[in-house]
Amino acid sequence: MDGTKIIELASYTLPALITGGVAYFLFHSFFKNEENRRRFELLKENQKQALPIRLQAYERIVLLLERINPTQLLLRVSPISNDKNDYATLLIHTIQTEFEHNLTQQVYLTSATWDIINKAKNSTIQLIRQTSIEEDVLNAEKLREAILISLTENEAPSAIAISYLKEELKTVF
Repeated sequence: MDGTKIIELASYTLPALITGGVAYFLFHSFFKNEENRRRFELLKENQKQALPIRLQAYERIVLLLERINPTQLLLRVSPISNDKNDYATLLIHTIQTEFEHNLTQQVYLTSATWDIINKAKNSTIQLIRQTSIEEDVLNAEKLREAILISLTENEAPSAIAISYLKEELKTVF
């Protein structure tokens, strides 16, 4: 082959290769953008469906926190005997039962939020235990009084957790 034939062949081939490369790049970009758009639409649709479920989970957790709030708990759960240890055990068992009933809600909450819920539950149990071992608490009625008095001095752990939940919900909207 002589030089003119090679130049003539290159003059036809080079524009075809450039056109093919540009077409490949454009189609590749187009399909990638379409895939991202579809993914975004699917995510948006899933969030639309998941938001009511998440809100319901937050509602149930607030209800849990209200139910394990020592003030509400003491009003709802009466002592079955005069023994302070029996009453403390009953209160703790009630808290555990409430908590276990709502365990599945952690799927819809962030890890940090679930940790706060756990800490509120454990702090409430610890408050009951610590108050029940005080020497001046002689019976179940005195235990109730001592817990209520300690709550006037400090905020209930569940109230702190509810405040945290409210702040987190502001970020959801």
